[in-house]
Amino acid sequence: MSQNIAESDTESWIKIVHQKVEAMRFGSVQIIVHEGRVTQVESTEKTRLPDSPSPPPPRKK
Repeated sequence: MSQNIAESDTESWIKIVHQKVEAMRFGSVQIIVHEGRVTQVESTEKTRLPDSPSPPPPRKK
């Protein structure tokens, strides 16, 4: 019985991680473990700005 619960828990957090990874282009997913169990899944998404040259600063006269 506990084997089925453990497999169900594992499938649950793996599904969450998979969804978070598929939803982002750039970022990270962090898995928090406490006493051998996954207790939290965090994600941080980054927004990349296009590479465009910035205008030169105004020159002082």
